[in-house]
Amino acid sequence: MRGPMALGGVMAATASLSLGLGLVIARRLTAPSRTRRFDLPIRAVEQDGDRQVIVLDRTHQTESPGEFTLLFPGGHWVQLSAEVLDRGSGRLARAVTATAPGFTPSADDRASWSGIYFMTPADAGLSAYDVAIPTPSGPAPAWRIDGSDSQSTRWAIHIHGLGSPRAGTLRGVQVTTDVGYTSLVVSYRNDGEGPRRGSGRSTLGATEVEDVDAAIQYAIDQGAREVVLFGWSMGAQVALQLAARPRYSRLIAGLILESPVLDWAATIKANCARTGLPAAAGLLALPWLTSPLLVHAVGLTGTIPLGDLDWIARAHELAVPTLILHGTNDGSAPSALSRELAVLRPDLVQLEIFDSDHTMTWNSDRERWRSTVAAWLTAKVTAD
Repeated sequence: MRGPMALGGVMAATASLSLGLGLVIARRLTAPSRTRRFDLPIRAVEQDGDRQVIVLDRTHQTESPGEFTLLFPGGHWVQLSAEVLDRGSGRLARAVTATAPGFTPSADDRASWSGIYFMTPADAGLSAYDVAIPTPSGPAPAWRIDGSDSQSTRWAIHIHGLGSPRAGTLRGVQVTTDVGYTSLVVSYRNDGEGPRRGSGRSTLGATEVEDVDAAIQYAIDQGAREVVLFGWSMGAQVALQLAARPRYSRLIAGLILESPVLDWAATIKANCARTGLPAAAGLLALPWLTSPLLVHAVGLTGTIPLGDLDWIARAHELAVPTLILHGTNDGSAPSALSRELAVLRPDLVQLEIFDSDHTMTWNSDRERWRSTVAAWLTAKVTAD
Protein backbone atom coordinates (compact mmCIF):
# COMPACT_ATOMS: atom_id res chain seq x y z
CA MET A 1 0.00 0.00 0.00
CA ARG A 2 2.90 2.35 0.55
CA GLY A 3 3.62 2.65 -3.21
CA PRO A 4 0.16 3.83 -4.28
CA MET A 5 -0.08 6.07 -1.23
CA ALA A 6 3.27 7.69 -2.00
CA LEU A 7 2.29 8.19 -5.63
CA GLY A 8 -0.98 9.75 -4.56
CA GLY A 9 0.89 12.11 -2.27
CA VAL A 10 3.20 13.20 -5.07
CA MET A 11 0.26 13.77 -7.39
CA ALA A 12 -1.54 15.82 -4.75
CA ALA A 13 1.56 17.89 -4.09
CA THR A 14 2.05 18.47 -7.83
CA ALA A 15 -1.56 19.55 -8.22
CA SER A 16 -1.21 21.90 -5.27
CA LEU A 17 1.94 23.45 -6.73
CA SER A 18 0.24 23.89 -10.09
CA LEU A 19 -2.74 25.60 -8.50
CA GLY A 20 -0.44 27.85 -6.52
CA LEU A 21 1.54 28.85 -9.61
CA GLY A 22 -1.67 29.65 -11.48
CA LEU A 23 -2.79 31.91 -8.64
CA VAL A 24 0.56 33.73 -8.58
CA ILE A 25 0.41 34.36 -12.34
CA ALA A 26 -3.19 35.58 -12.17
CA ARG A 27 -2.41 37.94 -9.30
CA ARG A 28 0.65 39.39 -11.01
CA LEU A 29 -1.23 39.88 -14.27
CA THR A 30 -4.06 41.81 -12.63
CA ALA A 31 -1.97 43.55 -9.96
CA PRO A 32 -2.77 47.19 -9.15
CA SER A 33 -0.62 49.75 -10.89
CA ARG A 34 2.85 49.70 -9.35
CA THR A 35 5.75 52.09 -9.31
CA ARG A 36 8.30 51.61 -12.06
CA ARG A 37 11.43 49.58 -11.37
CA PHE A 38 14.68 51.44 -11.90
CA ASP A 39 16.97 48.48 -12.47
CA LEU A 40 19.34 49.72 -15.19
CA PRO A 41 22.57 51.18 -13.76
CA ILE A 42 24.23 54.14 -15.46
CA ARG A 43 27.86 53.04 -15.80
CA ALA A 44 29.27 56.38 -16.96
CA VAL A 45 28.34 59.71 -18.52
CA GLU A 46 30.91 60.81 -21.08
CA GLN A 47 31.52 63.69 -23.41
CA ASP A 48 32.02 62.45 -26.98
CA GLY A 49 32.97 65.51 -29.01
CA ASP A 50 30.10 67.96 -28.77
CA ARG A 51 27.60 65.42 -27.48
CA GLN A 52 26.96 63.63 -24.23
CA VAL A 53 26.75 59.84 -24.17
CA ILE A 54 25.54 57.46 -21.49
CA VAL A 55 27.31 54.13 -20.95
CA LEU A 56 25.05 51.18 -20.16
CA ASP A 57 25.24 47.42 -19.81
CA ARG A 58 24.72 45.69 -23.14
CA THR A 59 21.33 43.97 -23.08
CA HIS A 60 18.68 42.97 -25.59
CA GLN A 61 16.89 46.22 -24.81
CA THR A 62 19.79 48.67 -24.71
CA GLU A 63 21.20 47.49 -28.03
CA SER A 64 17.82 47.63 -29.78
CA PRO A 65 17.82 49.81 -32.90
CA GLY A 66 15.79 52.97 -32.60
CA GLU A 67 15.12 55.93 -30.32
CA PHE A 68 14.36 55.28 -26.67
CA THR A 69 14.13 56.95 -23.28
CA LEU A 70 15.77 56.44 -19.91
CA LEU A 71 13.36 57.20 -17.08
CA PHE A 72 14.73 58.19 -13.68
CA PRO A 73 13.18 58.55 -10.22
CA GLY A 74 11.41 61.83 -9.64
CA GLY A 75 9.94 61.96 -13.14
CA HIS A 76 13.23 62.83 -14.85
CA TRP A 77 14.06 61.50 -18.29
CA VAL A 78 16.76 61.37 -20.96
CA GLN A 79 16.03 60.74 -24.65
CA LEU A 80 18.57 58.62 -26.53
CA SER A 81 19.56 58.51 -30.20
CA ALA A 82 19.36 55.43 -32.38
CA GLU A 83 23.14 55.16 -32.70
CA VAL A 84 24.75 52.41 -30.60
CA LEU A 85 28.41 52.93 -29.68
CA ASP A 86 30.60 50.01 -28.61
CA ARG A 87 32.29 50.35 -25.23
CA GLY A 88 33.97 46.97 -24.97
CA SER A 89 32.85 43.73 -23.41
CA GLY A 90 29.35 43.93 -22.03
CA ARG A 91 29.01 47.71 -22.42
CA LEU A 92 27.64 50.19 -24.96
CA ALA A 93 26.89 53.87 -25.13
CA ARG A 94 24.07 55.91 -26.61
CA ALA A 95 24.05 59.62 -27.32
CA VAL A 96 21.73 61.94 -25.41
CA THR A 97 19.39 63.94 -27.64
CA ALA A 98 17.32 65.67 -24.94
CA THR A 99 17.11 65.83 -21.16
CA ALA A 100 14.36 66.80 -18.73
CA PRO A 101 14.70 70.46 -17.73
CA GLY A 102 17.08 70.91 -14.81
CA PHE A 103 18.23 67.28 -14.76
CA THR A 104 21.79 66.05 -15.17
CA PRO A 105 22.33 62.27 -15.29
CA SER A 106 25.39 60.89 -13.55
CA ALA A 107 27.23 57.62 -13.04
CA ASP A 108 25.66 55.32 -10.43
CA ASP A 109 22.17 56.66 -11.15
CA ARG A 110 19.65 53.94 -11.86
CA ALA A 111 17.14 54.20 -14.69
CA SER A 112 14.38 52.33 -16.46
CA TRP A 113 14.49 51.58 -20.19
CA SER A 114 11.34 52.74 -21.96
CA GLY A 115 9.73 53.23 -25.34
CA ILE A 116 7.66 56.08 -23.89
CA TYR A 117 9.37 58.99 -25.60
CA PHE A 118 7.31 61.96 -24.43
CA MET A 119 6.31 62.42 -20.79
CA THR A 120 3.81 65.24 -21.37
CA PRO A 121 1.99 66.74 -24.36
CA ALA A 122 4.34 69.73 -24.18
CA ASP A 123 7.35 67.38 -24.56
CA ALA A 124 5.76 66.16 -27.80
CA GLY A 125 5.18 69.70 -29.05
CA LEU A 126 1.45 69.47 -28.44
CA SER A 127 -0.87 72.02 -26.90
CA ALA A 128 -3.26 70.24 -24.56
CA TYR A 129 -5.68 71.04 -21.82
CA ASP A 130 -6.95 68.85 -19.02
CA VAL A 131 -10.49 67.57 -18.96
CA ALA A 132 -12.28 65.15 -16.64
CA ILE A 133 -14.42 62.44 -18.22
CA PRO A 134 -17.43 61.43 -16.10
CA THR A 135 -17.17 57.63 -16.05
CA PRO A 136 -18.98 54.91 -14.08
CA SER A 137 -15.85 54.76 -11.89
CA GLY A 138 -15.70 58.51 -11.23
CA PRO A 139 -13.99 61.42 -12.97
CA ALA A 140 -11.15 60.18 -15.19
CA PRO A 141 -8.46 62.68 -16.23
CA ALA A 142 -7.81 63.09 -19.94
CA TRP A 143 -5.91 65.36 -22.27
CA ARG A 144 -7.78 67.06 -25.09
CA ILE A 145 -5.58 68.13 -27.98
CA ASP A 146 -7.14 69.99 -30.87
CA GLY A 147 -5.77 69.34 -34.34
CA SER A 148 -5.07 71.85 -37.08
CA ASP A 149 -8.84 72.23 -37.46
CA SER A 150 -10.06 73.18 -33.98
CA GLN A 151 -13.66 72.68 -35.11
CA SER A 152 -13.04 69.21 -36.49
CA THR A 153 -15.82 66.66 -36.10
CA ARG A 154 -13.25 63.88 -36.53
CA TRP A 155 -11.86 62.67 -33.22
CA ALA A 156 -9.19 60.15 -32.26
CA ILE A 157 -9.43 58.53 -28.84
CA HIS A 158 -6.09 57.20 -27.59
CA ILE A 159 -6.17 54.26 -25.16
CA HIS A 160 -3.03 53.18 -23.34
CA GLY A 161 -2.18 49.66 -22.27
CA LEU A 162 -1.88 47.69 -19.04
CA GLY A 163 0.80 49.10 -16.75
CA SER A 164 1.59 52.00 -19.08
CA PRO A 165 0.75 55.69 -18.53
CA ARG A 166 -1.35 57.61 -21.02
CA ALA A 167 1.79 59.53 -21.99
CA GLY A 168 2.86 56.47 -23.97
CA THR A 169 0.20 57.21 -26.57
CA LEU A 170 1.57 60.68 -27.35
CA ARG A 171 3.68 59.13 -30.11
CA GLY A 172 0.44 58.53 -31.97
CA VAL A 173 -1.22 61.77 -30.93
CA GLN A 174 1.42 63.71 -32.87
CA VAL A 175 0.25 62.08 -36.09
CA THR A 176 -3.50 62.38 -35.54
CA THR A 177 -2.99 66.04 -34.63
CA ASP A 178 -1.00 66.70 -37.80
CA VAL A 179 -3.75 65.10 -39.89
CA GLY A 180 -6.35 67.38 -38.27
CA TYR A 181 -8.11 65.14 -35.75
CA THR A 182 -9.09 66.32 -32.29
CA SER A 183 -7.47 63.88 -29.88
CA LEU A 184 -8.62 62.67 -26.50
CA VAL A 185 -5.98 60.84 -24.44
CA VAL A 186 -7.89 58.95 -21.77
CA SER A 187 -7.32 57.22 -18.46
CA TYR A 188 -9.51 54.53 -16.94
CA ARG A 189 -10.14 52.72 -13.66
CA ASN A 190 -7.17 51.31 -11.75
CA ASP A 191 -4.52 52.41 -14.26
CA GLY A 192 -2.64 54.60 -11.80
CA GLU A 193 -4.04 57.84 -13.23
CA GLY A 194 -7.77 57.23 -13.44
CA PRO A 195 -10.16 56.55 -10.55
CA ARG A 196 -9.48 53.62 -8.25
CA ARG A 197 -12.22 51.04 -8.02
CA GLY A 198 -12.54 47.98 -5.81
CA SER A 199 -9.21 46.32 -5.06
CA GLY A 200 -7.45 48.40 -7.69
CA ARG A 201 -6.86 45.38 -9.91
CA SER A 202 -7.12 45.26 -13.68
CA THR A 203 -9.80 43.20 -15.37
CA LEU A 204 -7.75 43.07 -18.60
CA GLY A 205 -10.10 45.41 -20.43
CA ALA A 206 -13.35 43.69 -19.50
CA THR A 207 -14.61 46.52 -17.26
CA GLU A 208 -12.16 49.27 -18.21
CA VAL A 209 -14.03 49.43 -21.50
CA GLU A 210 -16.93 51.19 -19.78
CA ASP A 211 -14.73 54.14 -18.82
CA VAL A 212 -13.50 54.53 -22.39
CA ASP A 213 -17.11 54.22 -23.55
CA ALA A 214 -17.79 57.30 -21.42
CA ALA A 215 -14.96 59.08 -23.24
CA ILE A 216 -16.67 58.38 -26.54
CA GLN A 217 -19.83 59.96 -25.17
CA TYR A 218 -17.79 62.99 -24.12
CA ALA A 219 -16.47 63.31 -27.67
CA ILE A 220 -20.00 63.07 -29.08
CA ASP A 221 -21.17 65.77 -26.68
CA GLN A 222 -18.29 67.96 -27.87
CA GLY A 223 -19.27 67.61 -31.52
CA ALA A 224 -17.57 64.41 -32.70
CA ARG A 225 -19.31 62.83 -35.65
CA GLU A 226 -16.61 60.33 -36.57
CA VAL A 227 -14.21 58.55 -34.22
CA VAL A 228 -11.02 56.56 -34.74
CA LEU A 229 -9.93 54.48 -31.76
CA PHE A 230 -6.15 54.26 -31.30
CA GLY A 231 -5.41 51.45 -28.86
CA TRP A 232 -2.07 50.31 -27.49
CA SER A 233 -1.64 46.73 -26.21
CA MET A 234 -4.59 46.14 -23.84
CA GLY A 235 -5.97 49.45 -25.11
CA ALA A 236 -6.39 47.73 -28.48
CA GLN A 237 -8.47 45.08 -26.73
CA VAL A 238 -10.70 47.85 -25.38
CA ALA A 239 -10.95 49.47 -28.81
CA LEU A 240 -12.07 46.22 -30.43
CA GLN A 241 -14.82 45.76 -27.85
CA LEU A 242 -16.15 49.26 -28.42
CA ALA A 243 -16.09 48.96 -32.20
CA ALA A 244 -18.21 45.82 -31.93
CA ARG A 245 -21.01 47.62 -30.09
CA PRO A 246 -23.95 48.15 -32.46
CA ARG A 247 -24.68 51.66 -31.20
CA TYR A 248 -21.33 52.84 -32.57
CA SER A 249 -21.67 51.27 -36.01
CA ARG A 250 -22.02 54.68 -37.67
CA LEU A 251 -19.65 56.56 -35.38
CA ILE A 252 -16.45 54.49 -35.11
CA ALA A 253 -14.84 54.73 -38.52
CA GLY A 254 -11.62 52.85 -37.93
CA LEU A 255 -9.14 51.30 -35.53
CA ILE A 256 -5.40 51.75 -35.17
CA LEU A 257 -3.97 48.98 -33.03
CA GLU A 258 -0.40 49.11 -31.72
CA SER A 259 0.97 45.76 -30.46
CA PRO A 260 -2.59 44.56 -29.81
CA VAL A 261 -3.62 41.95 -27.27
CA LEU A 262 -5.92 39.84 -29.41
CA ASP A 263 -6.23 36.73 -27.21
CA TRP A 264 -5.45 36.77 -23.51
CA ALA A 265 -4.72 33.04 -23.24
CA ALA A 266 -1.96 33.30 -25.86
CA THR A 267 -0.73 36.55 -24.34
CA ILE A 268 -0.43 35.08 -20.84
CA LYS A 269 1.50 32.12 -22.24
CA ALA A 270 3.86 34.48 -24.08
CA ASN A 271 4.53 36.48 -20.93
CA CYS A 272 5.29 33.32 -18.99
CA ALA A 273 7.83 32.33 -21.62
CA ARG A 274 9.34 35.81 -21.51
CA THR A 275 9.96 35.49 -17.77
CA GLY A 276 11.54 32.04 -18.04
CA LEU A 277 8.53 29.89 -17.17
CA PRO A 278 7.16 27.24 -19.52
CA ALA A 279 4.62 28.88 -21.79
CA ALA A 280 2.06 26.27 -20.78
CA ALA A 281 2.23 27.55 -17.21
CA GLY A 282 0.07 30.42 -18.40
CA LEU A 283 -2.84 28.04 -18.79
CA LEU A 284 -2.78 27.48 -15.03
CA ALA A 285 -3.86 31.08 -14.50
CA LEU A 286 -6.99 30.86 -16.62
CA PRO A 287 -9.28 29.14 -14.05
CA TRP A 288 -8.32 31.75 -11.46
CA LEU A 289 -9.59 34.46 -13.80
CA THR A 290 -12.71 32.76 -15.11
CA SER A 291 -14.07 30.59 -12.28
CA PRO A 292 -16.55 32.13 -9.81
CA LEU A 293 -15.11 29.78 -7.17
CA LEU A 294 -11.53 30.98 -7.59
CA VAL A 295 -11.60 34.57 -8.78
CA HIS A 296 -12.00 36.13 -5.32
CA ALA A 297 -8.67 34.65 -4.25
CA VAL A 298 -7.09 36.77 -6.99
CA GLY A 299 -8.66 39.90 -5.51
CA LEU A 300 -11.27 40.41 -8.22
CA THR A 301 -14.96 40.94 -7.56
CA GLY A 302 -16.08 39.02 -10.63
CA THR A 303 -14.89 36.74 -13.37
CA ILE A 304 -13.16 37.94 -16.53
CA PRO A 305 -14.87 36.63 -19.70
CA LEU A 306 -11.67 35.75 -21.53
CA GLY A 307 -13.61 34.05 -24.32
CA ASP A 308 -15.29 37.36 -25.13
CA LEU A 309 -11.84 38.96 -25.41
CA ASP A 310 -10.56 36.55 -28.06
CA TRP A 311 -10.51 38.53 -31.31
CA ILE A 312 -9.25 35.66 -33.38
CA ALA A 313 -12.42 33.74 -32.52
CA ARG A 314 -14.42 36.95 -33.04
CA ALA A 315 -12.67 38.00 -36.25
CA HIS A 316 -15.95 37.80 -38.15
CA GLU A 317 -17.29 40.65 -35.97
CA LEU A 318 -14.68 43.14 -37.13
CA ALA A 319 -16.59 45.73 -39.13
CA VAL A 320 -14.31 48.75 -39.64
CA PRO A 321 -10.99 49.39 -41.41
CA THR A 322 -8.15 48.45 -39.06
CA LEU A 323 -4.46 49.30 -39.14
CA ILE A 324 -2.24 47.04 -37.02
CA LEU A 325 1.34 47.96 -36.12
CA HIS A 326 3.26 45.08 -34.54
CA GLY A 327 6.84 44.09 -33.78
CA THR A 328 8.37 40.75 -34.70
CA ASN A 329 10.20 40.64 -31.34
CA ASP A 330 7.11 41.26 -29.23
CA GLY A 331 7.45 39.01 -26.21
CA SER A 332 4.25 40.20 -24.57
CA ALA A 333 1.54 40.16 -27.26
CA PRO A 334 2.43 37.64 -29.99
CA SER A 335 2.63 39.20 -33.44
CA ALA A 336 1.56 35.85 -34.89
CA LEU A 337 -1.99 36.65 -33.79
CA SER A 338 -1.95 39.92 -35.72
CA ARG A 339 -0.79 38.01 -38.78
CA GLU A 340 -3.63 35.54 -38.25
CA LEU A 341 -6.23 38.29 -37.95
CA ALA A 342 -4.90 39.89 -41.14
CA VAL A 343 -5.31 36.57 -42.94
CA LEU A 344 -8.81 36.09 -41.58
CA ARG A 345 -9.93 39.62 -42.46
CA PRO A 346 -7.88 40.85 -45.44
CA ASP A 347 -10.86 42.99 -46.45
CA LEU A 348 -10.40 45.26 -43.43
CA VAL A 349 -6.97 44.70 -41.85
CA GLN A 350 -3.75 46.35 -42.97
CA LEU A 351 -0.82 44.86 -41.05
CA GLU A 352 2.54 46.61 -40.78
CA ILE A 353 5.39 44.63 -39.23
CA PHE A 354 8.39 46.26 -37.57
CA ASP A 355 11.64 44.93 -36.10
CA SER A 356 10.77 45.82 -32.52
CA ASP A 357 9.58 44.72 -29.11
CA HIS A 358 6.19 45.34 -27.49
CA THR A 359 4.73 48.83 -28.17
CA MET A 360 8.07 49.99 -29.58
CA THR A 361 7.34 49.99 -33.31
CA TRP A 362 7.46 53.82 -33.31
CA ASN A 363 10.83 53.74 -31.58
CA SER A 364 12.30 51.28 -34.06
CA ASP A 365 11.48 53.36 -37.15
CA ARG A 366 9.86 56.67 -36.32
CA GLU A 367 9.56 57.99 -39.88
CA ARG A 368 8.05 54.82 -41.35
CA TRP A 369 5.63 54.54 -38.42
CA ARG A 370 4.46 58.13 -38.72
CA SER A 371 4.10 58.03 -42.50
CA THR A 372 2.18 54.74 -42.33
CA VAL A 373 -0.32 56.05 -39.78
CA ALA A 374 -0.70 59.38 -41.57
CA ALA A 375 -1.23 57.72 -44.95
CA TRP A 376 -3.83 55.33 -43.51
CA LEU A 377 -5.73 58.16 -41.84
CA THR A 378 -5.54 60.36 -44.93
CA ALA A 379 -6.75 57.55 -47.21
CA LYS A 380 -9.64 56.88 -44.85
CA VAL A 381 -10.62 60.55 -44.81
CA THR A 382 -10.46 60.69 -48.62
CA ALA A 383 -12.55 57.53 -48.90
CA ASP A 384 -15.19 59.03 -46.61
